[in-house]
Amino acid sequence: MQTELHTGIDLAVALIRQDNLPALLKTATRQLENAFGLTRCWALELDLSGRTLHCAELDQHGEFDCGDFSHPFAHVLQSGKPRELTRAASYRLDHSGFQALLDASDRPRSFWLEPIKGDDGRTLGILVLCHDEPEWDGITAMPLYQGLKQLLTHQWVSQLQNRDQVWQRRLLKRSLDHLHDAETVRRRCEQLAGSLVGGSADMVNLRSQIIRAAGSQLSVLVQGETGCGKDLVAKGIHEFSDRANGPLVVVNCAAIPDTLLESELFGHTKGAFSGADKAKEGLLAQADGGTLFLDEIGDMPMALQSKLLRVLESRQFRPLGAQQEQHSDFRLVAATHQPLQQSIEDGSFRRDLFYRLSQFPLRVTPLRDRPEDLAPLCRHFISLYQQREGAGPMGISSHALHTLSGYAFPGNVRELRNILEFACLQTPVGDDIQPEVLRLDDLFSDQQSPAFQEAVPATLPGVPVADDIRDLKAAAQAFEAAVIRERLRQYDGNRTQAAESLGLPKRTLAHKCLKYQVSEE
Repeated sequence: MQTELHTGIDLAVALIRQDNLPALLKTATRQLENAFGLTRCWALELDLSGRTLHCAELDQHGEFDCGDFSHPFAHVLQSGKPRELTRAASYRLDHSGFQALLDASDRPRSFWLEPIKGDDGRTLGILVLCHDEPEWDGITAMPLYQGLKQLLTHQWVSQLQNRDQVWQRRLLKRSLDHLHDAETVRRRCEQLAGSLVGGSADMVNLRSQIIRAAGSQLSVLVQGETGCGKDLVAKGIHEFSDRANGPLVVVNCAAIPDTLLESELFGHTKGAFSGADKAKEGLLAQADGGTLFLDEIGDMPMALQSKLLRVLESRQFRPLGAQQEQHSDFRLVAATHQPLQQSIEDGSFRRDLFYRLSQFPLRVTPLRDRPEDLAPLCRHFISLYQQREGAGPMGISSHALHTLSGYAFPGNVRELRNILEFACLQTPVGDDIQPEVLRLDDLFSDQQSPAFQEAVPATLPGVPVADDIRDLKAAAQAFEAAVIRERLRQYDGNRTQAAESLGLPKRTLAHKCLKYQVSEE
């Protein structure tokens, strides 16, 4: 009796020390084998659905469908009572998993299958005892066996409760993390709405995507028409990223001549080329630790595209004339108003660079496709005018808004701002902007008015007659230069108005003026 008591205490201590269910079941089966001279002992765990029994020690054949009565475990679960199974009877069972368990048990003469139930009557699993001497009544009636079974049941329930609590804590943490992330995105989207104004579905989605893009290190390609605010998108990505304390370096690929763009990006050493009287740090180096914004990336020369692709893959670059490569840890945002897919087909833009740039693609919807944003944008620009000038209109009338809603805004939000700036100047302080000060008639009639037709003669100076053209590319450039020259003359040299009338960014017009040597005079 003392030996049994001593053995029971040791076994109980061994069970209590286990900190997870698999370890508990494995320890219990080994202890039962040793205490009662069993050839083998198995513990089958019933899953939460009550449909499957699992035996962790049988890897490949360790699952038994509780609805499959070709093995005896389903009968035991259904009856809720233990039963004995002889070797002769087990041979007749045509179930591959059960036969695998027999083989692993060295096919003993007898099995004892006993369901394990908690205090609430819930079935936890089944104990499978294997023995060559069928003396189950003697073994199962022993106080030691009953005590161990009771302790095993208690610890089994405790481990399941701990598992449930851990799972619930993880689920709660996941839910809280999700709510925290959603709240963070919502709060940042509200902040971003101060610069990217509009309540349309497209703008709400754009702001959300900007915040998500800012949380990654992926390269972002922003596509949209001229004047739709691609620079604000790039600024938002930078300011809400973990690089916000670093520099935001802006490069307009269309405003810098092709011959200077490489030097601007990569930098150069003293004497690298004629006129390089001192070394210059490139914009790639300046963007280290921050964001590099390549605006109008579609205008980048093909030769430079290849070099940029290598920089994006390695973050290594070599200044012109330098012997050693430098490293720059920057995040890239690129933007273009050009259809890059068409440029790829035309052979003017590299396909591999396009895919490298557009890891996180964003598209800004033109203003004409989101008319619900017109009113909040007007209020926003009027407020900016009041802050800058110290006074201004009270707001904008419904008639003026109705007039604006009928205009297509080829220059998008930038054009709307210019229209409102002029209207604010023409409106008495404290009044609302009225339709007559919007000057949309001038915008509508630019290309139909007699004054415009007189200003642009049928044959522009410097453009060859069609019959005299021998070089189409040169003729096209001459025509483009002549149109720019006439448009600048029409607007008294105002590049901003000339660029908007031609549907070009001001920096693109500046680049073309430099390229074709067009002056404002």
